Amino acid sequence: MSHISRKPNIVFIMSDDHAAHAISAYGSHVNRTPHIDRIAKEGMRLDATYCTNAICSPSRASILTGTYSHVNKVPSIYAEFDYKLGTFPQVLQNHGYETALFGKWHLGHTYASTPRGFDDWKIFPGQGEYIDPDMISRSGKDVLSGYATDIVSDLGLRWLEERSESNKPFCMMLHHKAPHRPWIPDEKHKHLYPVGSIPEPSTLFDEYATRGRAAREARMTIVDDLEADDVKEVLPDHLAGDVNKHERTRWKYQRYMRDYLQCVQSVDDNVGRILDCLDQLNIAENTIVIYTSDQGFFLGDHGWYDKRFIYDESLQMPLLVRWPLEIPSGTTSREIVTNVDFASTFLDLCGIDGGTALPASQGRSFGPILRGQVPTDWPQSMYYRYWEHDDPVHHAWAHYGVRTKTHKLIYFYADGLDTEGAGNTTYPPEWELYDLVQDPQELNNVADDPQYAELREELETELKRLQEYYHDEPYSASPEGEGVSSHRGSRPN
Repeated sequence: MSHISRKPNIVFIMSDDHAAHAISAYGSHVNRTPHIDRIAKEGMRLDATYCTNAICSPSRASILTGTYSHVNKVPSIYAEFDYKLGTFPQVLQNHGYETALFGKWHLGHTYASTPRGFDDWKIFPGQGEYIDPDMISRSGKDVLSGYATDIVSDLGLRWLEERSESNKPFCMMLHHKAPHRPWIPDEKHKHLYPVGSIPEPSTLFDEYATRGRAAREARMTIVDDLEADDVKEVLPDHLAGDVNKHERTRWKYQRYMRDYLQCVQSVDDNVGRILDCLDQLNIAENTIVIYTSDQGFFLGDHGWYDKRFIYDESLQMPLLVRWPLEIPSGTTSREIVTNVDFASTFLDLCGIDGGTALPASQGRSFGPILRGQVPTDWPQSMYYRYWEHDDPVHHAWAHYGVRTKTHKLIYFYADGLDTEGAGNTTYPPEWELYDLVQDPQELNNVADDPQYAELREELETELKRLQEYYHDEPYSASPEGEGVSSHRGSRPN
């Protein structure tokens, strides 16, 4: 491409369930991701990026619209996306950008829920398949031969090359299925991370000693809830039963992590292909490259797989951003940002006022932070809410909470809720409080410790303030049917 537009291009790469602690730029002890690391080396690594609802569809809706789940109407994977809000790709398209989306969409279950605001798109129906996946486009459904992560990247590379003579700026979104369950690796990576070689997390055998029923009753343990189809092998008879619980955990952990990390390796390889293409087309300098995941994931931490909970392994999103013209290389940030901030940030970096273009947006641009300038009123806390109470698979409890740089307060609020999957069960509310300085692994719940009584009161006040700011009604069982109102303004401190 001979011409560099004054407006930057965007390449937004998002994987599914890729935990930050499975990226070597974040200090991973279990794998190496040299190509993803390159984005950090040549740009910024953000170390305190959090999702506001740790499950796939809600996070994607928040990223697109800059709104919380109760505003965009996607509190769970079963909800239909509210297109009336508008999305940042629609805004970019209206401002002269060429836009494209390839890969996972996962927002809605009808044809009317297919992407809008994109000049070109090709997506997996639902979760998609790893091998020879079906893909949907405006022209209908096709079966594409090959491995899903390669296919998504191939579509993106072809689209980039077709733009090589265009002077228009572009926004291309590559959304990978990997490393989402069922963790089917590409054949060429199956020699990596062999069983027995993967370090175990120190909390693998967490017994939830200071926590309540919410943690104990969640069905996402490696030892009991990972099935034979997940680990691709039949459990040996001698590992059955409570006597061999720890050895069974270790056996399943090694196989789960082997397949998960092999899926991650394909994502990393394909990130490298995209970066190389930008170099070859001579457009890397003015192209913003973003790598993230829709939320974190438990990699044996607390004995779990999956996400949903506000605990940090699930809450934290990896976020790496490279823009050679504007972002100093090799920088890091510990400022709190959320997925609700993404839309405003992307528009801001492209010279568009997100508050005007997306009037329902509740986010705030962290563009100044990327450039090394932290606003004096930047927020020191974030608000989280998980809605899918007692879902039929993992049985995680609904909860909300606040995280600051040093503490976390959680309220499992399901007292008396009678929702699908819960039957007539009454769930008593539970509070949890963690001192993240003294207890970064969140093992010691100090909610009832007299020494933390004053701090708990302060955090309860902050939690209430955030709920009022975001207009999220406490104890509301569902946002369905509520009106969509404007929530303009800066995210609160």
